[in-house]
Amino acid sequence: MESDGLSSADQKLIRESWEKVNSSPIEHGLVLFTRLFDLDPDLLPLFQYNCRKFSTPQECLSSPEFLEHIRKVMLVIDAAVTHLENLQCLEEYLANLGKKHQAVGVKVESFSAVGESLLYMLEKCHGPAFNVNVREAWTKLYSIVVKAMSCGWDVPRKVE
Repeated sequence: MESDGLSSADQKLIRESWEKVNSSPIEHGLVLFTRLFDLDPDLLPLFQYNCRKFSTPQECLSSPEFLEHIRKVMLVIDAAVTHLENLQCLEEYLANLGKKHQAVGVKVESFSAVGESLLYMLEKCHGPAFNVNVREAWTKLYSIVVKAMSCGWDVPRKVE
């Protein structure tokens, strides 16, 4: 039985590649978010804690509140990896997470930059071992997660 288009081979590649990342999630999460701010600097103003705006990505990336956000993001990825055989069990949780992101001003379109940043971080972590098969497996997983999170957005649906 395949889970949402993830073959058992995909699941194995994701699990194996995640192990190395998950041994130091904050460090790898910093790589992901540094890349994200490079790709989409407009996301920086969305991160404000106690009404404090960050003037540079570095200032944001070094704040304790943002490091906590990174920890949470890495836990969500870990939950997806843990539940690869049954991602449906995370759908409601991910939809609620989508709602929270919409509430702070995140646009669904930003998820493509996040996906690119995730792949970039994995590639930096694994080097040549991050081959096309591993990349494809992660791309499939990420699109499943984004699809579930997108359900939390209140967007007027076009009637076809």
